[in-house]
Amino acid sequence: MASCSVEDVLARAEKEEAEKLKSISVHKELELEFDLGNLLASDKNPPDVREFKQQKKEEFLRSLARGNTQLLINELWKLPTERVEEVIVAKLPDPSTRLPREKPVPKPRAPTKWEEFAKLKGIQKKKKTNLVWDDVHKEWKRRWGYKRANDDTKEWLIEVPATADPNEDQFAKRVKAKKERVAKNELNRLKNIARAQKIKVPGAGLTPASQQSKAELQMAMQVAKTSTASVGKFQDRLPKEKPARNTGKKRKFQPLIGDFSSEKQKQLDMLKIMDGKKPRLDITKAVNKQMREEDVESGSKRRKTPGKKGRKGNFSGKGKGKKGRAGGGGKNRKPRMKQGKR
Repeated sequence: MASCSVEDVLARAEKEEAEKLKSISVHKELELEFDLGNLLASDKNPPDVREFKQQKKEEFLRSLARGNTQLLINELWKLPTERVEEVIVAKLPDPSTRLPREKPVPKPRAPTKWEEFAKLKGIQKKKKTNLVWDDVHKEWKRRWGYKRANDDTKEWLIEVPATADPNEDQFAKRVKAKKERVAKNELNRLKNIARAQKIKVPGAGLTPASQQSKAELQMAMQVAKTSTASVGKFQDRLPKEKPARNTGKKRKFQPLIGDFSSEKQKQLDMLKIMDGKKPRLDITKAVNKQMREEDVESGSKRRKTPGKKGRKGNFSGKGKGKKGRAGGGGKNRKPRMKQGKR
């Protein structure tokens, strides 16, 4: 009796385990279209609306995705396989579905000045060995980088040239020359990128040129002023210096994706304003502004109207008035002469 009960328990456990493990065979009315090169499976079977409504949506979609994935895996197992480092790998065929690219095909890089010169002169690049012989330490060391061979920066004594100033620091001169070389190489690199992109040379300040324009000098001056700890806030202006352009406050926009509650509140406030009966206009302020404008217009009209004394100004030609009066054009009229002090 005990043995029968144990067998029944084992059979029941196997049955439950079999129910949990679903079969690898999936029945579909229409066969799926496979593109194994892209690991793509297209299901053209219409979804069962009745099962979709009766079951939960997540369970229905999960079971549908599981069945289509199982069919795709079954097709992959039909391909020829091989073992690579204790892993079974299937050889995928060429893809048949042309998928669009997210970004355009990258264009070939434009050659630099040195590459153009080398191509013109027929100079071929030769690969150098990484190790060279160091005569001082009598061993092979790296050609470049840390602990390189024949490193002149580790010298504790430098010979002063005959034409140099004997009081000049040769170590500081060497460091300064290296910084200048690094800056020059960086400028050349930026020039190559700018020429390839067909844009101006990026950078700040004055670039090496025979003559700088007024705009370049002004830009260099503004960069020098804003290169302080206060970003030029406490820098004094020259007597006739104009304020720099595009130095106002930068407009700040709300992010496109972020706090939706604040965006919802703003829309509700806007609808509340549109639906409200109380006007948003300050009537007192608007009336005062209109009165000021009318006063300005009336004052300008008064200045334009002529006064009672008549027109002012110089008029040429004969007038219609009597002789001797303003505007008269008599022939016998004598000009008035002012008497000066004797």
